[in-house]
Amino acid sequence: MEVKRKTRVGCVVSNRMDKTVLVAVETPRRHPLYKKTMKRAVKYKAHDEGNKCGLGDIVRIEETRPLSRLKRWRVADVITKGNIVELQPKEIA
Repeated sequence: MEVKRKTRVGCVVSNRMDKTVLVAVETPRRHPLYKKTMKRAVKYKAHDEGNKCGLGDIVRIEETRPLSRLKRWRVADVITKGNIVELQPKEIA
């Protein structure tokens, strides 16, 4: 019997942790009363073994066994690389 793992596609919001990225996944939801489509964002901590993900990357994550207290997802592959430039405060002035 083959186990189907859940997969999500989202954007990397933070990569400051070692071997961990924070991925924001947006899903459209319909409001039950007003019937307006709204975006719902959920942030997942995902395991990134090679620290290859950068800010703004679009990644596919898949469910895995618990790797730490909050990590239950791992980065399956990087779909597109982001082009967000991170500036230090001394570079602005």
